[in-house]
Amino acid sequence: MSIARLPGRRENRVQSIERAFAVLAALADGPIGVTELADRTELPKSTVARLLVSLQREGAVEQEPGGTRYRVGSRIVTLAAAVLPTRSMVVLARPELEALALALGEAAGLAVPEGFQVHYVDQVDTPNPVSVRDWTGSRVPMHAVPSGLVLLAHSAPATLARFLARPMEAFTPATVTEPAALRERLRQVQLDGYAWVFGEFSVGINSVAAAVADEAGEVVAAVHLHGPSYRFPLPGSEEQIGEEVVAAAARISARLRQGGAATIRRNGGASGDPRRL
Repeated sequence: MSIARLPGRRENRVQSIERAFAVLAALADGPIGVTELADRTELPKSTVARLLVSLQREGAVEQEPGGTRYRVGSRIVTLAAAVLPTRSMVVLARPELEALALALGEAAGLAVPEGFQVHYVDQVDTPNPVSVRDWTGSRVPMHAVPSGLVLLAHSAPATLARFLARPMEAFTPATVTEPAALRERLRQVQLDGYAWVFGEFSVGINSVAAAVADEAGEVVAAVHLHGPSYRFPLPGSEEQIGEEVVAAAARISARLRQGGAATIRRNGGASGDPRRL
């Protein structure tokens, strides 16, 4: 009798797996609630709720603090880290970008190095009707934006020397293109922990950034906050805002370290080569 029931049990297990992946796929676009999940997956709400409990227990999903929405959990991010490091970083950083944008009322983003450019890989906007454009997907020379400056400030001396030996484009009259002035500026970024740029890449836009380090201590990304110059930053708030961006970057770094440590334990050795400039 038990043998006769095995095919049915296997079928039920396969169906549960398929439904669980449907839930995870729906969450990949961002945090949503149980009702919307049920609509997207075309599953009963009770089934979705039961799957979420199981997936949350395994660390595959997590509930937003103080909210009713769910998002992809850290365990899924860790499993994907070896395959899609940048995408994994985006998922890990997104909650901090959301919190930063909400707290300071300006767009928050994440950028990674790509040669001597920064590649903007994510941005969280604010409800403010006057905001900056979404820079996701854009690539910009490092000297003109704060994300690039913090990446350069933490680069190897030989890498920095190669960068400074290259012609640097002036995007606005405020863009710093003189190598000695830029080198001095990078020393100040190292001391402050953050970099400000005032209308140097685009007139009317100010921005600030701080570095994100991976589990090996290598700077692999930068968190930035930018907004219209007429309101951002408020006079005298530059230091406070800079420190808040540094704190957000530190929390993302901590999440990366947790993911990297899990990868090392799973593989029984060191994780992949760190991303370098």
